[in-house]
Amino acid sequence: MSLSFKYCNSLTEFSRFVTKEVNVGGVCMGGSNPIRVQSMTNTPTLDTNATVEQCIRIINAGADYVRITAPGVQDAQNLAAIKSSLRKRGYKTPLIADIHFNPQAAEVAAAIVEKVRINPGNYADKKRFELLEYTDVEYKLELERIRERLLPLLRICKEHGTAIRIGVNHGSLSDRIMSRYGDTPMGMVEAAMEFLRICKNEGFDQLVVSLKASNTRIMVQAYRLLVATMMAEDMNYPLHLGVTEAGDGEDGRIKSAVGIGALLADGLGDTVRVSLTEVPELEIPVAKNLVDYFSGRKTNPAIDVVCEEQKNPFEYKKRESIAVENVGGNNTPIVIVDYQSDITNAAHLPAEYVFFATRAESIVLKDNKRYITSMNDWFKYFREKKNVFPFYTAAQYLFYGPKHPHLNFVVLSLSEMDERMIEALKDDRRTVVIVETFNTNGVAEQRALLYKMLAASLTNPVIINRNYCEYNLEMFQIKAAADVGLLLIDGLGDGIWIRNAAESVQKSICALSLGILQATRLRMSKTEYISCPSCGRTMFDLQATTARIKQRTSHLRHLKIGIMGCIVNGPGEMADADYGYVGAAAGKVTLYKGKEVVRKNIPSEEAVDQLIDLIREHGDWVEP
Repeated sequence: MSLSFKYCNSLTEFSRFVTKEVNVGGVCMGGSNPIRVQSMTNTPTLDTNATVEQCIRIINAGADYVRITAPGVQDAQNLAAIKSSLRKRGYKTPLIADIHFNPQAAEVAAAIVEKVRINPGNYADKKRFELLEYTDVEYKLELERIRERLLPLLRICKEHGTAIRIGVNHGSLSDRIMSRYGDTPMGMVEAAMEFLRICKNEGFDQLVVSLKASNTRIMVQAYRLLVATMMAEDMNYPLHLGVTEAGDGEDGRIKSAVGIGALLADGLGDTVRVSLTEVPELEIPVAKNLVDYFSGRKTNPAIDVVCEEQKNPFEYKKRESIAVENVGGNNTPIVIVDYQSDITNAAHLPAEYVFFATRAESIVLKDNKRYITSMNDWFKYFREKKNVFPFYTAAQYLFYGPKHPHLNFVVLSLSEMDERMIEALKDDRRTVVIVETFNTNGVAEQRALLYKMLAASLTNPVIINRNYCEYNLEMFQIKAAADVGLLLIDGLGDGIWIRNAAESVQKSICALSLGILQATRLRMSKTEYISCPSCGRTMFDLQATTARIKQRTSHLRHLKIGIMGCIVNGPGEMADADYGYVGAAAGKVTLYKGKEVVRKNIPSEEAVDQLIDLIREHGDWVEP
């Protein structure tokens, strides 16, 4: 089956991709319903009171659904007591059972709650990290075995009006899928489609589907490919969006906004869960802020239609660009920030360029930093400075400006990228294009400009520029990450320049810019922690442990460290981590080097010290 590159209604006109309406306990998703938000409890499911109280906190925070893990049959049975207690206290919010490994638990839960989540990677398959070989006949027999395992659940769900989420995780693809497709977006899509096809053939359509990963590139590519595949097979089931193991604090919010925002921007998504290593109720405001940012978005003014076939949206390939000084080509993406007298002149500032708008006497230029200023000021005052470069408007670039012999910057909007500008840039190997927008649907307008450059075979480096006036730091992080992330995930930028007129948040801009580049897998500037949000399966205090590990290792900027509460997704989801810390049993931790287990069943009180020892043994430790 050949697929087109089409995965949404339009790349330039915002509209939601219409999916089938699915009824989850009277709170429907998909269709014309609003995008729903949800979170998941992290209390032991057998602790009825603790789980009920946490459900109430999540509901009061604004959740449309609450998910509860049910690892065993007893846990699934206790969902009835949890639901009864919530209903008696006046809470009608639909409940979702989260199932791994145990079809019997799913069947029990399906008669109690409003939706059941099952993971194709471990619902009917066992994962032993083995490379298996199947003939086509053997593969078909495996699919028939899965069908037989799934049929009892479908019968119960039909009887009780229970919806099902087919929830694929990048880290827990079955050995069968891995052997044929690898841990690729296509593998994730096929893992979901196998189950969706069975359900469709059995006449069951109350389905939601998710394809989660901690790698935002893979996550976005997988969802896009899923939509294209569903369209080709006459399916349009609602999408549950989420980035797994996003982490906590600023990093978790940025990473979630990058991945989820890239899909929401194209009208994809019917329910959202932001997975933070924090108390569950704190996930809801982040999810709501992210969803609200895209609600009612319009393209005003109109945006030129682009040819969707110019770029494959299902794989990462960086737009080809020349190197102009240290911008573009094979250089690491750069960061530009605006001048601030109290921090910008610090020698350790990691931004490559600092922009200042006027020749103020208070500005003290450092020899080890690079600066950008207006064309006029550069020509009058700084032409002899080797580390100051000119900034042009479109008109200045075309008609007036003397050019720097090595590096120039020109700021352009879509309307300014006309034939005259294209011709001027074609043979100019010393100019970097700063792409700006003030369109309500700025992502689409900037993408249209970049597609225009692709069509014209322009290879000038590109800086993605966005301007805000946002006083709330969390909202600023969400907006910027969602706006810039999509373009970086698609390989369309050589750097970013984020600006905010609100002075109270300006000092965070450099860290935010670097965080977005790290979340899009383009530039590592700090230790990356792949940490799960915790649930009832977690074998240790995930938040406290994550804080301890960060305190000891945050200076190891070259490393990725996975912190997983249990074995369900641990080894797979942290597959590209350098080291892993995974809950093995109550009070026990297993340590990984890459994908390999190196120390088993360590008492949790000793595990952080042993993790540090392990890093030392392998030569990756540096003194803080």
